[in-house]
Amino acid sequence: LEHVIRLDKRTAALLTAAACGVGAVVVLVQKVSRHQEAKKRIQKATNLRTESLRRAEQEVLRYKQSHPATSSANILMLSLSELTKQLKDGSLSPEDVFYTYMEKAIDVHKKLNCCTGIILESFEQLKTIHSSKEGLLYGVPVSIKENFDCQNHYTSCGVVINLDQPIQEDSVLVKVLKSQGAIPFVKTNLPQALLNYDCSNPIYGQTVNPHNLQKTSGGSSGGEGALLGGGGSVLGLGSDIGGSIRFPASFCGVCGLKPTAGRLSSKGLKTILPGQKSVLSCPGPMAKDVDSLALFMQAVLCDHMFSLDPTIPPVPFNVQMYQSRKPLRIGYLENDGYTQPSPSMLRGIREVKALLERAGHTLVPYKPPRIKYALHELIVRGVLADGGATMLQKLKGSPVDPALIEQVKPYYLPKWIKKTMSFLLSPVSPRVPAVLSDYIHETIAEWRRLDIDVLLCPMLGPAFNFFYCSRLTCAVSYTMIYNLLNFPAGCLPVSTVTEQDEEELRHYKGNYQDMWDRHFKKAVTGSVGLPVAVQCVALPWHDELCLRFMKEVEELVKESRK
Repeated sequence: LEHVIRLDKRTAALLTAAACGVGAVVVLVQKVSRHQEAKKRIQKATNLRTESLRRAEQEVLRYKQSHPATSSANILMLSLSELTKQLKDGSLSPEDVFYTYMEKAIDVHKKLNCCTGIILESFEQLKTIHSSKEGLLYGVPVSIKENFDCQNHYTSCGVVINLDQPIQEDSVLVKVLKSQGAIPFVKTNLPQALLNYDCSNPIYGQTVNPHNLQKTSGGSSGGEGALLGGGGSVLGLGSDIGGSIRFPASFCGVCGLKPTAGRLSSKGLKTILPGQKSVLSCPGPMAKDVDSLALFMQAVLCDHMFSLDPTIPPVPFNVQMYQSRKPLRIGYLENDGYTQPSPSMLRGIREVKALLERAGHTLVPYKPPRIKYALHELIVRGVLADGGATMLQKLKGSPVDPALIEQVKPYYLPKWIKKTMSFLLSPVSPRVPAVLSDYIHETIAEWRRLDIDVLLCPMLGPAFNFFYCSRLTCAVSYTMIYNLLNFPAGCLPVSTVTEQDEEELRHYKGNYQDMWDRHFKKAVTGSVGLPVAVQCVALPWHDELCLRFMKEVEELVKESRK
């Protein structure tokens, strides 16, 4: 009997081992299968991009051969307002403008890897555009960030799981742009899963900076920033949840506006965290100058958008507020107490402050209330209350991009740790809207106490070296606070990094002198000649005042350079 029992135990052990082995093999086979499926999807998407670029190049070549007199250089030098004027009066044809920018976009893409594909339907749209010259953006080629739905194209957000089926319908803003005469002609790159301010994903690769190929273009609207900064587009559509328009605008030397969330339609704008309400994502324009941002807002804030998306308040663009020249009372911020600005960031603020004071505006020192509390208790807990589970679900079956890996490592912690995190977060997360409302009113009360109209504050920069964005999520303090507050905020270039800035960076310590401060110093080294930007902020629903303030800064900087 003992012998039989021993045999049974051995048999059981063997069976258990065999079962474990089979289980391991099944898991391995599933992993291999998912990996192969991911490779197939990535290959299909990249093949589609390659084919669209090839076909577009052929069309450009045909047009150039039949229109050798087209002056592409002159067209590329025109501002958006000059371009629209000449298109309206007939001194420029939509075909000349379209093919000029198509050729330039392809050329810039080859250097910077900033596009996810050509919108080939744009060639057909061009053929029908002469039927009417109506629309504020008649004949203007517009680049579109990849996470906006465009019919017959993928909206992947940089994750393989979304490479399932092409989209069946344009997003509301793409429809409105077309109704205003614009021609969406190219989709642009973004980081994997969007919640990163680099610009790289396993499908389309790394986008680089137009001013320095060893630097990132920023993100998440990094393809837009690179294409505009390289001259391959005159107007772009981006989105912003923590600085995603303003980072690439700063890094690439262009202008960008994060409007008040709810001012523009987000129907057809994809995110990785649907249902997250405490820090709102919103669409916004990017361009070479502030007037272009204003023209975009004027064009899309129209009856057509209000009809397509009745959730948007039917408030048209206030031209009078944008064109006002009344002296402003301006709050200014040099250091938020969380992220010490780089020497070039600080110099940019101080130089602009001096220009504004000489122009007759009043400057008032400002400090954001309880910045550490807002970042830790409201932003982090509001955006990642699920411990990153939603993001990991989207990344399932996909390689994690090197630019994102440092950021998502904590999300892969053991379940017991994540459950503990969820438990600790749970007392706060359900009450985020109420606590957030209190914080917004506290901030507005501080503005009222100081009696300020707008705020001038640092904009993160200059452009980072590769792979530092995922290590420096703390550095979003200057931008994400205004997503939390839902204040409109814009970014524009005002200077470039000098040798003296680089020398002063050697002595940079940071506010906390910790690992993040050391990373920040390394991230911005080697930046001489790169753009330096500032950020302009206004109260909710005062987007036109924000733009008016940006325009004031832009004009003063231009005049000072003369």
